[in-house]
Amino acid sequence: MAKMPFLTFQSIVLALLVIAGTASLGGKCVVALVRHVVGGDRGWDPSTDIASWSSGRIFRVGDEIWFTYTAAQGLVAELQSREEYESCNASKAIKMYTDGLHTVPLEREGIRYFVSTDPQNCKTGLKLHVEVLPTATSTTFLPNVEADGPSTPSASIRHQGHSILMLIVVMLGVTVGLPL
Repeated sequence: MAKMPFLTFQSIVLALLVIAGTASLGGKCVVALVRHVVGGDRGWDPSTDIASWSSGRIFRVGDEIWFTYTAAQGLVAELQSREEYESCNASKAIKMYTDGLHTVPLEREGIRYFVSTDPQNCKTGLKLHVEVLPTATSTTFLPNVEADGPSTPSASIRHQGHSILMLIVVMLGVTVGLPL
């Protein structure tokens, strides 16, 4: 019981270290994962216009797509080719999703094809093709204040880096119980 406050304190210190480290890198290590629920509120359903739902979306490596459906809509099949997708031919599916709620991680770039195994539902639009793009990179452009200034960083930038480093050292010292 006596260790709980210490563990909580360590968690706080760890969180502060992560924040300080992220800040020192300019926040460039932050990556957003997007979870796309296919079809929105209605999910994977024949009444949902899946093509319209997907048309404005950007799918990136690291995102996930979630299928929510019932057996009445048929299962969800992942297909290998555009030809199978367009003809709604699920006979050579590379993967079948059968549990009614399934998360599909988008782990690499490329195009993926999903269809309802019910041929009628597929032919009326219950199918999805996803083009997975590379992970977004955040680039921050800072204005150039000095036209022909020195190539070394200003003193304020150097001190900011040292301040963050000092904060990390102090927090580590407190965490391990070193006297300050």
